[in-house]
Amino acid sequence: MNPIGRLRNMTSVYLTYKDRILLLYRQGSRVVNNKWIGSAGGHFEPSELNDAFACAIRELREELGITDDMLEKIELRYLTIYNKPEELRQNYYFFAQLKDDSVINTSNEGQLKWFDIEEILTLDMPFTSKMVTNHWVKEGRYTNCFYGGVATNNDMVFLEMKEF
Repeated sequence: MNPIGRLRNMTSVYLTYKDRILLLYRQGSRVVNNKWIGSAGGHFEPSELNDAFACAIRELREELGITDDMLEKIELRYLTIYNKPEELRQNYYFFAQLKDDSVINTSNEGQLKWFDIEEILTLDMPFTSKMVTNHWVKEGRYTNCFYGGVATNNDMVFLEMKEF
């Protein structure tokens, strides 16, 4: 139960180039440390509370020096909800295709590494990141769907979120 009603809104951006995906081994973070995550991401600023895209673009610029003109496309593909003891975590997962993979050298958040897409199924990741990337590798990358995921005790249930 989450009687306090506190929310934590976060974005994560997964960058791809051809058949590879760029991940960050996050180091020194109070929320996620020493695990593989999306190449950029973080908490919403107050001015971004109604604009997950603005948060994703800001995080790409701050953490990687990437601007949206360096991308083929960027799409919100997953929204997950996870109930923690003192807060409800909402994560907005974007996937973007880079025009050129040579534009990224370093991150101020940890170590960057390119992986073959199938290889990410074996990596140590935070719970929701692992669930999203597993779903994306097996199903989501073959569709243009937007998925909602609700965390259970040890799994996540994904549904396509259609407009109506």
